[in-house]
Amino acid sequence: MADYESAQRAPLRLKGSGAAPALGKRKKKKAAKDKSKILEQIVSSKKQEEEKKRALDKRTPAQLAYEKMQEKRDFNRHLDALTEHYDIPKVSWTK
Repeated sequence: MADYESAQRAPLRLKGSGAAPALGKRKKKKAAKDKSKILEQIVSSKKQEEEKKRALDKRTPAQLAYEKMQEKRDFNRHLDALTEHYDIPKVSWTK
């Protein structure tokens, strides 16, 4: 045991870390209240944005449905006008 009396009994210090960390001090984690407040703010802001969008849009549900179907029809007409680029071209290797 006499050989170990000169050994250091404090925690080891790493280079560049400054002083040794205090044993009794730890960072406190954010409380669940803070997280719940943040979530409530996010949800409320999303609801407010949706309400603003609805307030600006004065169309009835029937008008919205009609316009949605018109967009689908126009898109289908556009696709019909395009060439069929997904078809495999006929290639004859024997000729």
